[in-house]
Amino acid sequence: MRMRGTAALAALVLSTITAGAQGTKPNDAQIAHIAYTAGQIDIKAAELALQKSHNKEVRAFAEDMMRDHKAVNDKALALVKKLNVTPQDNDTSKGLVKQADEKEASLKKLNGAAFDKAYAENEVGFHKTVNGALESTLIPSASNPDLKDLLRTGLKIFQGHEQHAEHVVQALK
Repeated sequence: MRMRGTAALAALVLSTITAGAQGTKPNDAQIAHIAYTAGQIDIKAAELALQKSHNKEVRAFAEDMMRDHKAVNDKALALVKKLNVTPQDNDTSKGLVKQADEKEASLKKLNGAAFDKAYAENEVGFHKTVNGALESTLIPSASNPDLKDLLRTGLKIFQGHEQHAEHVVQALK
């Protein structure tokens, strides 16, 4: 179940890449919305982990996710305000929300070590997918230099999250 959810999430984020290959790369307003949505999804997942988990490492990881994603999203909101750009909802961000809601529903059914393992594994897959989309589509497609810089900064942070999530998965074995 969790691998299927991660694969579906990967397909949704990679739909952005497919659109780019067909010459309809996302514009800056869409990119801003996709990036913000991905951050919100991870904040919501971290909130769930803090409600359900009693594992010290899982809770510390979730606290890091909340802090870092809120900080990046705050910077994104300040940037779109400065640029007078309205983030534009799109099929990719809508798909991300739909998949995240489904994943949240499945995580809510789990408790204890099963929840911790599923949450950590989902975080690895989520960050791999988002990092791949940032590298291959979102950063290259961004035309505004400030947005591009913010996405690059986010990528560095989120690559660290991916490594941290992999460490948590290993610690739970």
